[in-house]
Amino acid sequence: MSNKIILECKGLTKRYQQGELDVEVLKGVDLSIEAGSRVAIMGASGSGKSTLLHLLGGLEKPTTGEVILDQVNLNNINGSKLAKLRNRSLGFIYQFHHLLGEFTLLENVAMPLLIANQSIKEARQQANELLDRVGLSNRVQHKPGELSGGERQRAAIARALINHPNCVLADEPTGNLDSKTAENIYQLMQELNQELQVSFLIVTHDIALANRMDTVLQMEDGLIVDSITPPKK
Repeated sequence: MSNKIILECKGLTKRYQQGELDVEVLKGVDLSIEAGSRVAIMGASGSGKSTLLHLLGGLEKPTTGEVILDQVNLNNINGSKLAKLRNRSLGFIYQFHHLLGEFTLLENVAMPLLIANQSIKEARQQANELLDRVGLSNRVQHKPGELSGGERQRAAIARALINHPNCVLADEPTGNLDSKTAENIYQLMQELNQELQVSFLIVTHDIALANRMDTVLQMEDGLIVDSITPPKK
């Protein structure tokens, strides 16, 4: 595994203020993700896990602190430059797949490449190859509503990987799945991690999934309070 740092944050805080409401969600988080690593973040609801993921993904701005993605400080860019960097360097997987219902799986998975101005032919070819890789070659012309939960989540993983990102950020990727389907999704992420050297940063309540990562970070009250290396099985 490489020691190259591909995503890091320093002194990250996030405060939400609305009227008299003042909530400090993150209280100074430092974190670095190495190329090819697999990291889980666990903690009670409200501990700041999803907020941290949103900040690392450039979906929100921190109150203070900085996020550095592929050696670019996100505080120094915004708008189209931020969108291009995110589209190139990061993949996103959510608990709810966020596939677009009016498009086929092929169109959904190809979309990040089309946004990046790849040719339609090349985007479709790469999407076909990745859908085959995740076991959905017989579903490419189906729309999300015609698929099972596990199939939709596999399609979401394919979409997250289509741009060959350095890191995939996943928020409860197995949260809506039964244990057998969750196991299949985990195996798929592990294979893709090893084959493509893509890093995975996963927010999860699933202890079985977390224990199969390289590192498990525990969050409490807006801070990372512990880092555990699970025993290899």
